Amino acid sequence: MEPVEITEDGLLLRPWRPTDAADVHRACQDPDIQRWTTVPRPYLPEHASGFVTELSGRAWAEGSGALFAVCDAATGELLGSCGLVSIDRGLDSAELGYWTAPWARGRGVAVRASRAVSRWAFDALKLRRLVWQAELGNHASRLVALRTGFRIGGELRLAHSTGGGRPDGWVGSLLPGEVPDPGEVGPAGPGTLDARRAAVFGRPQPTLFATAAGAELRLRPMEERDLDDVVTTCQDLDTVRWTSVPHPYQRTDADGYLNFVRDSWARGTSGCFVIAGPDDRFAGTIDLRLQPTDPLLADVGFMTAPYARGRGWMPAALVALAAWGFTTLGLARIEWSANVGNAASRRAAEKAGFTVEGTLRGALTHRGKRVDIWRAGLLAEDLA
Repeated sequence: MEPVEITEDGLLLRPWRPTDAADVHRACQDPDIQRWTTVPRPYLPEHASGFVTELSGRAWAEGSGALFAVCDAATGELLGSCGLVSIDRGLDSAELGYWTAPWARGRGVAVRASRAVSRWAFDALKLRRLVWQAELGNHASRLVALRTGFRIGGELRLAHSTGGGRPDGWVGSLLPGEVPDPGEVGPAGPGTLDARRAAVFGRPQPTLFATAAGAELRLRPMEERDLDDVVTTCQDLDTVRWTSVPHPYQRTDADGYLNFVRDSWARGTSGCFVIAGPDDRFAGTIDLRLQPTDPLLADVGFMTAPYARGRGWMPAALVALAAWGFTTLGLARIEWSANVGNAASRRAAEKAGFTVEGTLRGALTHRGKRVDIWRAGLLAEDLA
């Protein structure tokens, strides 16, 4: 396959040259490129030289890939990499891959380049499908794929882990006719929920703050040091009675819970926080779970450590978490539910502003029995 050049939307996409090696080496020192791609670590000058002279040229010659240097069309400055990292002529399918140099981020380089390469792949190579995949948690790459027109339809086990400890990835597909035109905003544009949430979940989990009866509270990410207190709380008889925690609760359950919490943040499906008192000791957990069928809806769940009950800490934590959900995640409604009879949970929700809207009969199975639940809702104006 003969190498080509593509000029589109202010970019020049061209085959790699030996003179690009220094810039490639400099770009691949970036922690994000090393975290989310499969480049060698540490990335040495010989790796860059081999990429621009041997690997990319061989892919073009064999027809197994089409790797482009992404440059500014006016200045020639190297901005990133984009191309077909593998081509399957039996299926007329290829995988799209890209990275943006740290000095070029925030300018839509990856989106413009991905659209240009995708359009060329369909028009010139007559491919029938493009595939994209990225490790769970790589929200920046996911947002680029969405803006390129990919439909992200599920998850798969990655053949090559990037070293972050999560072997699972997102997978998406793109068909001819689905690539937005140059300059078109397209899906997941600035200001959309996809863009807002990529910015949130693509960064480390934040710490939120609340005050209750003069006590300063922190809502922070869960850590290993919290797990003994998690076990103690989940072995408490009231916790067992009113929640669905495993019973009897073991340390291995707490380890699995921590992994689940971290994985949920990486997926962008929920944010679970530890409520910590003035001494930073674990006082409970509170989590906001986004609903897959309604992006503007979430439900909240919580539990309080036995020693921290009756201090008014949970209503304050609920208000802080709800405010974060409305302002940062763009939610329209947050729902709370609890088994009928769980008066302590209901009091906390009502003190935080939730309105109990009714009783759902036989709504769920709890410890082997169908039970009734209370349901309440909170809107942004309720906090105001």
